[in-house]
Amino acid sequence: MSKKILILGKGYIGNRLLESMPAEITADRVNSLADALGLIEKYNPEVIINCVGFTGERNVDDCELKPEKTLQANTIVPLLLAEACLRKNVKLVHISSGCIYHFDYNKPTPISEKKEPDYFDLYYSRSKIYSEQALETLSRQYNILILRIRLPLDNRPASKNVLTKVLKFTKIIDTPNSITYIPDFIDALKYLIKTDARGLFNVTNKGTLTYPDILKIYRRYRPEFQYEVMSHKGLTIKRTNLIMTSRKLEQAGFKMRSVRDILEECVKEYVSRL
Repeated sequence: MSKKILILGKGYIGNRLLESMPAEITADRVNSLADALGLIEKYNPEVIINCVGFTGERNVDDCELKPEKTLQANTIVPLLLAEACLRKNVKLVHISSGCIYHFDYNKPTPISEKKEPDYFDLYYSRSKIYSEQALETLSRQYNILILRIRLPLDNRPASKNVLTKVLKFTKIIDTPNSITYIPDFIDALKYLIKTDARGLFNVTNKGTLTYPDILKIYRRYRPEFQYEVMSHKGLTIKRTNLIMTSRKLEQAGFKMRSVRDILEECVKEYVSRL
C-alpha cells in the first residue's frame, strides 16, 4: 500500500490495523478543529483511518453512564476529522458499526446500506448514528469512506473479540447474527483504500453466526468448556441482533468469505494463541 496512512486510536481495531499495514498510529486527542488540523500538519497523511470510539469499559451499558465521553468519541471526533480532512484534501476512513438497527426475524431480509438506521434504544447506537449519517451525506461529494463492522470476531484473544466475550458466559443465545471476521475486514479495508472507494459499506462476512456454532468448534479443542443455550427473548437487557448484507462491497470488487468458511480457521488459531 503506497499511500501514507495515519491511524487514529490505539484501541483494539487501531492496533490490529497497524500489525497489517504500513502506517503511523497516534492516540492524540481531538477536542477541536484545531486539534484535527494539527494532526494533519504533524503527520502529513494522505489517508486518516479513524478508529476512535467508546463502547464502554465493560459493555455498551457504560455509554448510558458516560454520555459526554460517548458523544465526544463516537460523534464529535469523526465530524471534526471530516472537516479537517475536507479542508486539507485528505481521505477519511471512519470505522462505524452495524448496531444501529432493529431487525425482524419473522421477515429476515438482510439490511443493506440503503436502510435508514432506526435503533435509538441505546445511547451508544444513537451516537454512532449521528456521525454516520453526517459522514455518509458528506461522502456523496467528498473523499470519505465509512465501514460498518458487526460483532468483530478475531483469530486471537482480545477483550473486544466476540469469541473472548462469549467464553465468559455459561448461558448464551442462539440468535443468528452477522459478524465481521477481522482478518477479512483488514483485507477489505486495504482493497477499498487502494481503489479509493467512497461512501458507506457493510463489511460483514456472508451468512450468519450463532454462538453455539462457534462454541461447538471451540469444544473440539477445549472439551471441558460447558454452556447452556437460551432464547434471546429471555434477555432483560437491550441489545441489537441483526443480519446485514455486504453485497455492495462485493459489487465494488471485494468478496467476503462466508462465516462457515472462516470458523475452523478462526478457532484453531485462537486456541493456539491462548
